Amino acid sequence: MRILMINHFPLEGSGSGTYTKNLAMQLVSMGHEVCVIMPENTVDFPRYDGVRFHPVYFTGEGSAPADALPFNFPCFTTHPRSLVAFGDLDEVQLNSYIQAFRAAIEDEIVQFKPDVVHGQHVWILSSLAVGCGVPLVLTAHGTDLMGVRSWPNLRPFAERAIDACSCVICVSKDNEQLVREIFPEAAHKLVLMSNGYNPAIFKPLGLDASEVLAPYGVDVEGRRIVLFAGKLTNFKGVDVLLNAAARYELQAPDVVTVLAGDGELREELEAQAHSLGLQRVHFLGNVAQDELCRLYNIADVDLVPSRREAFGLVAVEAMACGTPVVATNEGGLPDFVNDQVGALVPVNDAQALADAILDTLERASADWRADIASFARAYSQEAVISELVPLYQQAIEQFR
Repeated sequence: MRILMINHFPLEGSGSGTYTKNLAMQLVSMGHEVCVIMPENTVDFPRYDGVRFHPVYFTGEGSAPADALPFNFPCFTTHPRSLVAFGDLDEVQLNSYIQAFRAAIEDEIVQFKPDVVHGQHVWILSSLAVGCGVPLVLTAHGTDLMGVRSWPNLRPFAERAIDACSCVICVSKDNEQLVREIFPEAAHKLVLMSNGYNPAIFKPLGLDASEVLAPYGVDVEGRRIVLFAGKLTNFKGVDVLLNAAARYELQAPDVVTVLAGDGELREELEAQAHSLGLQRVHFLGNVAQDELCRLYNIADVDLVPSRREAFGLVAVEAMACGTPVVATNEGGLPDFVNDQVGALVPVNDAQALADAILDTLERASADWRADIASFARAYSQEAVISELVPLYQQAIEQFR
């Protein structure tokens, strides 16, 4: 089977990008052919064996070609390599964006000859595949639904995509409910299918924490590690985490907090940490997936304090490494985070977050980490693919 995937973001630095990359690599390993169309602002983006890439280039911090679009790729919130929002595009930029991706899609319809198109996000690029003579499957990632509400002038693109698709994959129960509320006419097309982590990358490893964090200048000798991994943007709740750190630093002087990620709020959050007088909070910046696995492995607890998370792939990745997770009781996180693997806390409650972190640190043990890693296997990419391929086949049969 030949699958054309379309994503609004590069395959590194966002949840939907990681989702697309994981699917592509797993499908190729099973003998399928995959082509991915996505934005890029550097020619030096990572390639993966067996995957065909069709980048649409934008101007950014990287080494983009001379004919790249003269602005950075737009986002729903932010991306480590772009702070441009869809709402920031003027009419000329939006038209250039649409024309560039329409040309890429039309080119791959002819050259790659896909059997099915898998559009990531119920949004602009998926709508451009409508009418190309190939069945369309969508995945709603959550931030696209934020986009529909934030920029109603762009909603017609989402409506066109959802009207024409064979099904809409929803990555959590909460995500499914949101799609149902925003697009009630598509209720019969919704399919609940969890996100999946890459077990080739995320797995338990025997690592020395001091060696892993030494390149960042972080001393963790004899200390316990609290980790956050994700974008430094409002809905991730990092401000609440810092307020919690002000509490647990007083009670547990051996705890170090490590934040892996970047975003438009970094300076503001660093200023907040300084104003709170936090002594053991370290901002590492954006890290690659291999390095992220190393951080999960040395962490004593992983935090997902999001105000709303459509699924929460970072939590599953951490669990796959055997790391307990403390997350908010919101969005898709309650689907798989419970007291077996960590704890759930209310949104925006710094005291509850601090208490849960301290309690989870006290529960930590080698046996518990092994149980957590075993629990996470149900969310591996192999499990997702076993459900996804039949959906592709069904879409193809219905389209004939």
